[in-house]
Amino acid sequence: MRNTSPSTHPAFTARLHAAGRAVAVHLGVSALVALLVAALVLGVWFAYPFRNLAGGQRLFWIMVGVDVVCGPLLTLVLFNPAKSRRELRLDLSLVALIQLAALAYGLYSISLARPVIQAFETDRFAVVSAAEIDPGQLPQAPPAWRTLPWNGPRLVGVRAPRDGNETLYSIELSLQGVEPSARPDWWQPYEQSIPAVQRRMKKLADLRSARPAAGQALIDQAVRQTGQPLEALFYLPLTSRKKLDDWIVLLDAQANIAGYAPVSGF
Repeated sequence: MRNTSPSTHPAFTARLHAAGRAVAVHLGVSALVALLVAALVLGVWFAYPFRNLAGGQRLFWIMVGVDVVCGPLLTLVLFNPAKSRRELRLDLSLVALIQLAALAYGLYSISLARPVIQAFETDRFAVVSAAEIDPGQLPQAPPAWRTLPWNGPRLVGVRAPRDGNETLYSIELSLQGVEPSARPDWWQPYEQSIPAVQRRMKKLADLRSARPAAGQALIDQAVRQTGQPLEALFYLPLTSRKKLDDWIVLLDAQANIAGYAPVSGF
């Protein structure tokens, strides 16, 4: 008896081959767009080490997975050379529209997670994402900082409370999850905080000697990248809402940031 299953029908085979070519083109375009988005997200918004601190890497790969995989899959399902050109254009336009909408929503979500502030706060550096800052409070920031940056986090200091009432109010806000580093009216130029940083920073050599071999290797690698000797470097913890005790900031004697290392600083 003659085999007439769909998988061996000439029309089905021709459709599959044509759809495969369309999917290959679509996949190539999607991969190119993903590379451009990766350059923006991982190279600018979440440059090292902030992709680990702010969680942007996981969000990015979810977005890329949805965008690069689902678009070509929809093309595979919908593409049929037997359709008229008008029908094909309509189908592919709908696929492109869905894919662009998913990409736009993904980029919007990632943009909210992007780190916008790296602040010295009391005895550590804190990384703050755009989502943690109330846009309504931005007019209270210094004039040059009333818009959030798109090219990586801004380095700032956090001022001390002005009086006892502000201290109590600050504690109340912190209990609500709003730390001083996320309050625009508490930001000040980092240069004004340098004396406090120098009082708080600790010798990196002391931290290295207190860490196991794996931690020492990570510190040694970070020191080599600075181009400075271990004895000339200091450190403070680097925290974020997602990572409370995994990173340190490397500082020189003038409290300039020299590098980062993925080790506990507490």
